[in-house]
Amino acid sequence: MTAPPEGEAAKAVLRERILAGRRDRSPAARAGAAAAVTTALLARLARVRVLAAFVPEDTEPGAGRLPAAYTQLGARVLLPVVPESGAELRWAVDTGRLVPGRFGLLEPAGPRLGPTAVGTADVVVVPALAVDRGGTRLGRGGGWYDRALRHARPGAVVVAVVFDDELVDRLPAFDHDRPVTAVVTPSGGWQELPTGR
Repeated sequence: MTAPPEGEAAKAVLRERILAGRRDRSPAARAGAAAAVTTALLARLARVRVLAAFVPEDTEPGAGRLPAAYTQLGARVLLPVVPESGAELRWAVDTGRLVPGRFGLLEPAGPRLGPTAVGTADVVVVPALAVDRGGTRLGRGGGWYDRALRHARPGAVVVAVVFDDELVDRLPAFDHDRPVTAVVTPSGGWQELPTGR
């Protein structure tokens, strides 16, 4: 099922509002949020063997702390690579060296793995603009993570990282949207979510 035009329009308005709010956050608020979400993630990921995560942009929760903090876990950490062509994320093992990639996003410098590499992860930490209490995630609209999560292994924990005010009661949801099973916010920490929409 494709999304009805009014649903996509509602998502576009939400995206604009949230992105503006993120740009307006002070550096101190961003730093405090980054410290809080990093602490919450590290506490819950302590026994993870393979983690798929992302590199937050400057205005995203965790910027400046993640993914470097994941080295404390002793886990194999996979980070996304946006390919020059195609619409599916590739992955690479995080070696601590990040380089600019497509769209100016930072990505690991190491050898590229295919789209199915995310299927080896016990936990997948994904970016989001908002998450609702039923597990619906609002991304930036490109569908990169919805496509990537099709390759996640059954039972993998999928956790989104958002600011406190971006955890909402309800978001527009469509059949192609992949739900998250948990959310991390600066004040609320790690919260499990029901995903039976």
